[in-house]
Amino acid sequence: MSRTPQASPSIPTTDVLVVGGGIIGLVTAWRAVQRGLTTALVDPEPGGGAAQVAAGMLAAVTELHYGEETLLGLNLASAERYPDFVAELTEATGQDLGYRRCGTLTVALDADDRAHLRELHALQSRSGLESEWLSGRECRRLEPMLAPGVRGGLRVDGDHQIDPRRLAAALVTACERAGVVLHRTWAERLTVVRDRATGVVTTDGTELSAGQVVLAAGSLSGRLAGVPEDVLPPVRPVKGQVLRLAMPEPAPASQSRGAPFLSRTVRAVVRGSHVYLVPRENGELVVGATSEELGWDTTVTAGGVYELLRDAHELVPGITELPLTETRAGLRPGSPDNAPLLGPTDLPGLLLATGHHRNGVLLTPVTGDALAHALTTGELPEVARPFTPGRFDTAAALTEQPA
Repeated sequence: MSRTPQASPSIPTTDVLVVGGGIIGLVTAWRAVQRGLTTALVDPEPGGGAAQVAAGMLAAVTELHYGEETLLGLNLASAERYPDFVAELTEATGQDLGYRRCGTLTVALDADDRAHLRELHALQSRSGLESEWLSGRECRRLEPMLAPGVRGGLRVDGDHQIDPRRLAAALVTACERAGVVLHRTWAERLTVVRDRATGVVTTDGTELSAGQVVLAAGSLSGRLAGVPEDVLPPVRPVKGQVLRLAMPEPAPASQSRGAPFLSRTVRAVVRGSHVYLVPRENGELVVGATSEELGWDTTVTAGGVYELLRDAHELVPGITELPLTETRAGLRPGSPDNAPLLGPTDLPGLLLATGHHRNGVLLTPVTGDALAHALTTGELPEVARPFTPGRFDTAAALTEQPA
């Protein structure tokens, strides 16, 4: 595709310009400035986006799906980095990120679910992952609030959680303290000069120039004007509705009923729909999440709320007694293979950090490291190379070849 050059390139005002201020854009900017690159970020509300709706499960093991074994390697690499990442970010900001090493319990409610979980356990074992099969009675011993009909489950102590809202707020603070310039406006158009990305024009007409541009705008990444069609990321919005409830405070330890409502993340497939319950240390219980291909719609629907509460009630009957404190809907950035697009594109000066779908929070540490490496060396580190944006061009070319 031909690209229309402007008259002459402007002098870059920064080394790196990040478009998008969700957790992926923020961690990219933070890591870039730590590498000595002058960095700016464009977003009307840094720290917003999908992180405000995400549950924050760091579930590399229980998120394993058939056909996504390549993604597993990236998920595990990021999960391994999380403790040090949290410690570094906490030290830089003084903020509590709500990081918990609480583990996950995935349970089955009927014989079909139990058979499916057995297959998943076998896949996890073949992949070298640690998970423990439990009987229904053992599941209820761990989590007494579970329904009596639970038939069995998988205990994964290595899956943890973090509060995405606190993570996003801390990354904003870290960026500000490290010297990232935040432009609180929309990027309207990518500027391309002599077949190279050179910056953006914002909605108020300001021209921002940079040596390299990182497009990290989540589900909006495919909508930035000026991006040549052949490098425009194939990212789409995937709607998710999430509920927040308030758990009762545990009774004093001296009393017999001193256990918390839930002590770990509980997940299941109920009537074909995935549901999870994530208990926070602050007493909040996050219940999610629907997965709906409805374009840019972010309406919270009665049907979505009903289905989540119905399925959660199947797992934990006592949930219907809890106060419902919030309902939200957000948009995950989905890609054709549910994996992120990372690193340089075929347009010099333009890199991508988008398409993380349901793994954005989990992949935050490894994405920041991978993009910082690419910005300073021109190539991705080995762990991220299967996720280059060019992989879809290759797949399309192979599909178009005659048999």
